[in-house]
Amino acid sequence: MATAYIVDAVRTAGGKRGGKLAGVHPVDLGAAVFDAIADRNDFDTSAIDDVITGCVMQGGEQTMDVGRNIVLASKLPDSIPAVTIDRQCGSSQQAMMFAAQAVLSGTQDIVLASGIESMTRVPMGSTAMLYMKEGMGNYKSPRLEEKYPGIMFSQFMGAEMIVKKHGFTKDDLDAFALESHRRAKVATEAGHFRKEIVGVEIETPDGKEMHLVDEGIRFDATLEGIAGVKLLQEGGAISAATSSQICDGASAVLIVSEQALKDHGLTPRARIHHVSVTAGDPVIMLEEPLFATEKALKRAGMSIGDIDAYEVNEAFAPVPLAWMKYLGADHARLNQHGGAIALGHPLGASGTKLMATLLGVLDATGGKYGLQTMCEGGGQANVTIIERL
Repeated sequence: MATAYIVDAVRTAGGKRGGKLAGVHPVDLGAAVFDAIADRNDFDTSAIDDVITGCVMQGGEQTMDVGRNIVLASKLPDSIPAVTIDRQCGSSQQAMMFAAQAVLSGTQDIVLASGIESMTRVPMGSTAMLYMKEGMGNYKSPRLEEKYPGIMFSQFMGAEMIVKKHGFTKDDLDAFALESHRRAKVATEAGHFRKEIVGVEIETPDGKEMHLVDEGIRFDATLEGIAGVKLLQEGGAISAATSSQICDGASAVLIVSEQALKDHGLTPRARIHHVSVTAGDPVIMLEEPLFATEKALKRAGMSIGDIDAYEVNEAFAPVPLAWMKYLGADHARLNQHGGAIALGHPLGASGTKLMATLLGVLDATGGKYGLQTMCEGGGQANVTIIERL
C-alpha cells in the first residue's frame, strides 16, 4: 500500500496585528517558508509536482492565486504549478490532505502543502465586507436564508453556544488561556520552536532584524490579568484573552512518496497515518472537531489513548475544552507547546503551522502518534493523524 511521508515542516514566528510582520507583503512572507524548504532539504526542487496553498481571505494582496505568486517570489523554479484553496481555518490542513491524497494515489510524488495569512494587511472578513459595502451582494443567498432564516453565521456566537452546552465557566476559560501562554513561554525558552521557525527579515526603527519569536506570547501573563479583559459580548463568557490571537504568518509541509525518498535521498520525519474531513451544524459551527476526531479514530482503528500528542486549534478556549471533555482526552497531551491563544491563529496558515509544532512536540517527548484538528467555518473539521519515524 502506498504511503505519504512528511519530510519537513516549517513556519514563521507569528506576528501580532499591526506588529513585526505588518510591513511584509503576504507573498513575500510565504516565499520565506518556501525558501526554507529549499534550503533545508538537499534535493532538486524542480521535482516538486505541485504546491497547494491554504488562504482564507483571498483578496487584495492575497488574490490572483496567491500560492502561485509565492512560488514566483521564492527560490523555487517557476515551472512548479500552484493552487490556492479555502476551507476556512482548516485551509492548509486541507492542503496537506490533498497533498497526501495525491501521493497516495500515485499521481504525484512530491507536493508542498502550505498556508499564508496576513491578517494585518488583508483583515478578517474584508473579502465579504468590501463587496457588501459596495452593494455587490451578500454570501447568503435567498435559498440559504430560507433554510437558516435570520441567522448570520458567527464563530463568536458558536463559541458562546459551546460554553453553555458543555457547562463551562468563565474561570475555566481564563485558566485554560493562562496555561496556553505558560506552555508557549516554556517551549520558547527551552528552544523547542527553533527547528520549526524560519526567520523573516523585517525593518525596525533600529534597522533590519530577523523575526524569530512568536510575538503574541505574554511571558508575564497572570490569571488576574486574563480575567480582567473585557468580555466580547454582554452576558457572555469569552474575552479576547480566551480567544485566538489575530496573527500574520506562513507555513509549509513537504509531503512525498516512498519513491521520492529513494530518488532524492530524503529522510522522512513522519508518515501520514490518516486524513479525514467532516461537517456538521453550521450554527454552533465550532463543535465539529469533537465528532470528526471520534470518526477519524474509529476509521483508523485507534483510541484517544493511542495518541501521544494532540494539537487542537485554540480558536476559542471552549473548543479544545469541549474536545477534551467529549473524548476523555488528557490535557497534558494537548497543545503541549501552547496554542493559538498564545501563539496566534493566522487563519489559512494554521493547518500546516500546527503540523510543524506537532512534529516538534513528538520529537521533544519521544511520542509516536500525533493528531491535529481544528474547527472551521460552516461547521467543518479536518483530522490528520501522523506516526513519527
